[in-house]
Amino acid sequence: MQHLSEQEIIRRNKLEELQKLGIEPYPSELFDVNFYAQEILENYHPELNNFQEVSLAGRLMSIRVKGKASFAELQDASGRIQLYINRDEICPGEDKELYNTVFKKLVDLGDFVGVKGHVFKTMVGETSIHVTGFTLLSKSLRPLPVVKERTDEATGEKITYDAFSDPEQRYRQRYVDLVVNPHVRDAFVKRTQLVQAMRNYLNDKGYLEVETPILQPLYGGAAARPFKTHHNTLDMTLYLRIANELYLKRLIVGGFDGVYEFSKDFRNEGMSRFHNPEFTQMELYVAYKDYYWMMDLVEEMVERVALVLHGKTEVQVGENLINFQRPWKRFTMAESIEHFTGFNIDGKSEEELRAAAKELKVGLDPSMGKAKIIDEIFGEHVEPKLIQPTFITDYPVEMSPLAKKHRSKPGLVERFEAICNGKEICNAFSELNDPIDQRARFEEQLELGKRGDTEAMVLDEDFLRALEYGMPPTAGLGIGIDRLSMIMTNSNSIQDVLFFPQMKPEYTKSENAPKPEAEV
Repeated sequence: MQHLSEQEIIRRNKLEELQKLGIEPYPSELFDVNFYAQEILENYHPELNNFQEVSLAGRLMSIRVKGKASFAELQDASGRIQLYINRDEICPGEDKELYNTVFKKLVDLGDFVGVKGHVFKTMVGETSIHVTGFTLLSKSLRPLPVVKERTDEATGEKITYDAFSDPEQRYRQRYVDLVVNPHVRDAFVKRTQLVQAMRNYLNDKGYLEVETPILQPLYGGAAARPFKTHHNTLDMTLYLRIANELYLKRLIVGGFDGVYEFSKDFRNEGMSRFHNPEFTQMELYVAYKDYYWMMDLVEEMVERVALVLHGKTEVQVGENLINFQRPWKRFTMAESIEHFTGFNIDGKSEEELRAAAKELKVGLDPSMGKAKIIDEIFGEHVEPKLIQPTFITDYPVEMSPLAKKHRSKPGLVERFEAICNGKEICNAFSELNDPIDQRARFEEQLELGKRGDTEAMVLDEDFLRALEYGMPPTAGLGIGIDRLSMIMTNSNSIQDVLFFPQMKPEYTKSENAPKPEAEV
């Protein structure tokens, strides 16, 4: 049985009172909105006498009852505006029930209302709506955690309290967070603008946006543990995709010159302020190009995104001012590791790499091969120190089972990652299109899997069959939308740029806890 607080009981009683008065607390009819709060605040001029017939809807965020006249604040999708509500204006006849009973006694903070009226400025110069029509649109049965303010007597500064600021509450109840902390919306608006800027850029280049399967019989395209589920009709195991690379390459085989996808991907791995099990990538594949060409495209596209979002290439991220203006710095992986550690990884055996990692105090486990050891050294000693956007190129072949071998450097592949603010934001290759080499790389991955590497790739026979029909030279790119959004919105955590991040269960073990469905 649902346990109700005192406030929730009071609001339910008010709901019943409204119904007894014949007022529908959740009316079906549309309420025609013709202006938004911010539009009025920015454009109202008393001398123009404009906005004389306005209709707005939103939540009541404050109410100050003063006898026959009251003030309130209405918050819509654009912002807040003050309402002036006079009893005789909204109740012009003998019946004053709408004001005396409904507005003064039965309406609460958080309720959705619709108002009609005209705009004016109060004696203190605040742009307000003189309400002539008032309609309850939706009764709120839970009180909002309204932020309060007080003035510090010693300093005169305004101090907020009772704020909805606990991160776990904010992420779990994003719907409340967005209401009481409207500035939070800005990051999500910018995220949408970021995606749209990238989409416009790629469409202008003539590339085709496509969709590929999320449920896959084999997972591939990255080194990660998958989520597993079961299809009852086909009686087969399926996996949530960890990447969409192998399907997009099939489309290049099929004759498309350039395809891209904004994809939801899923990886069954640890969570942190940089990792969520469900995340968004944009993957792009263009025929007849190589990784040098793709570096130029990434620079140009991300610079364009910064300009669209901020009007300049400089973006403040925490204490760092990051400049996305082209060209970005470029280092090979070996150069970067030697620069920051003094150790040269070129030509080193697994034993030598293990010894170096131990000396550098990098934690390893026995399942790690050369690629993982190098990756751990890089992640510990190089990546966090790369603040300005930097391309790291030419990775060891063991680290990149889907990248083409380097044209002039034995043992390396044509791959780059862009690192910014100490974290990878994209990964790209000259794609491996030799089916014999690709099969051998998959087989090496199988051996790593036997050693206990849970992120090793599986062998995909259908993908190999596609390559055997012939794939042209191709450049491929995967760019993390969540990571890039964190940087472009100066957000400290990936949870701040996801509307509904994955959270641990809210309930403790009890009879009230929801029962789990079939395992995914």
